[in-house]
Amino acid sequence: MNQMIKKFEIRSHDGPGRVGKIDGELTPKIFYKKDLKIAPNEGSAYNIDREIAEFNVKETLRLAQENVGECDIAAIQGSKYIDLRVECLKQLEEIGYNGFIIANGDALLTNPKDLVELVISLKKEAKKTSYFIFSFTELSFMPILTYMGIDGFLVDSANYYSHLNVLQTPTKSYDLNTYPIYENITQKELEQKNIENMEFVIKEIHAHMKNRSLRNLVEERSATTPQNISTLKILDRTCMDYLLEFTQLF
Repeated sequence: MNQMIKKFEIRSHDGPGRVGKIDGELTPKIFYKKDLKIAPNEGSAYNIDREIAEFNVKETLRLAQENVGECDIAAIQGSKYIDLRVECLKQLEEIGYNGFIIANGDALLTNPKDLVELVISLKKEAKKTSYFIFSFTELSFMPILTYMGIDGFLVDSANYYSHLNVLQTPTKSYDLNTYPIYENITQKELEQKNIENMEFVIKEIHAHMKNRSLRNLVEERSATTPQNISTLKILDRTCMDYLLEFTQLF
């Protein structure tokens, strides 16, 4: 066991529906970006030419290597190219990282096919001690992302939505300009409500995982958005063997 893994006491859940721990806390968990030592990386848009994506992966690996002594989390770049993402993961693991942020989370949520293929590919190729943090998510997506094997979520999206005057709930996002559920709420107050709702969803997921009923929660939330239900349909159609290896369907 290398020094970095020992330091974080990683025991990521091996697959969908498995309870694991990161640094003594149950997964999935929420992370504050300010508390993470993330290696510098070369970010890029999601839909770009392969040559640019290849360059960004090379730069990300170079920066990760140069900062491995000071950082413990690395970003998996590669834009829309699954093979580049997997190669980025493998080389980052060889450098010594075992915590990873999946870049372009916002774009992936609007591309269900790519989302499923990427997450499942990374989970299949990763070492057992590696864990994955999703960079950006709506709360209704958190159960199915956990079901696929995501171990954590950046809470910083709560701040992003608060600046848009959007309230995040477990089932829906509300533009408070259109749906004035809270009137005269400040940006900081809205951010705190979004964080509280995110924390509730984490507890909700933990309870379902312990009761082996995460699939039930996933199906319930799949009806909240077209992207959510498309993700579940694609997951069931293309990755049933992966799901059955770890989770009973009931």
